[in-house]
Amino acid sequence: MRLVDLSVTWTPDLPVEPKESIPKMIYWDHKSKVSIDSYLATFPGLTVDDLPDGEAWAIEGMQTGTHTGTHMDAPWHFASTMNNGEPAWTIDQVPLEWCMGNGVVIDATDRPDGYVLTAKDLDEYFKKINYTLKPGDMVLLHTTAQTQWGNEKYLVTGCGVGREGTLWLLNHGVHAVGTDAWSWDAPLGIVAKRYAETKDPSIIWEGHKAGREKAYVQMEKLNNLDKLPPYGFKVIAFPIKLKAASAGWVRPVAIFND
Repeated sequence: MRLVDLSVTWTPDLPVEPKESIPKMIYWDHKSKVSIDSYLATFPGLTVDDLPDGEAWAIEGMQTGTHTGTHMDAPWHFASTMNNGEPAWTIDQVPLEWCMGNGVVIDATDRPDGYVLTAKDLDEYFKKINYTLKPGDMVLLHTTAQTQWGNEKYLVTGCGVGREGTLWLLNHGVHAVGTDAWSWDAPLGIVAKRYAETKDPSIIWEGHKAGREKAYVQMEKLNNLDKLPPYGFKVIAFPIKLKAASAGWVRPVAIFND
């Protein structure tokens, strides 16, 4: 069995989020005052001299959002309803069966930044790779975004999938999708410029909003999709179970039975 980690490393202060969302982390090592004080307070009577090499535990503190790093969006993130009127699931309500399945990669690295994949694009792609989607497949979108991981250009790099393309996948029995870009939709900065020119609100977040019509989950900020074949592997991606949240951090893994 061979495993491929499809997540990015959660890294503080990395400018791959909007400025207000860049995560923070505080590290307290084994000899920090915070670590030692909390350790000694847990075991009354213990002194620093009792600690092996004077070390307590290492701990960290975080300031972050549920959509930071590799994560899975629940239907609640897209809208308050799904399936044309049902209450939308939060991440703790997503069926675990939706979080594992046969993996399929869409190689869209030939598409320019901001391109919006259509149903026609997807139909032609699957014919090209001679693959027929099956219910429960997990579809992963490989864009050029990962080449810019670590800097601000990541936010505006890569293509996305629109309402039409998303519904095309869902109507083929797909429940879970993912992308190595910041968003399943085309980069928001590029879409904002298009909206300024057209004043057409239907182009805003259209892939996400497809969830109002048909429920699905999506992973964003994936990694290592360039190491995967178009198909022939399985994916497991269970999100952290956060009460009533719109997303949960996830560490998806591709599994090959070589």
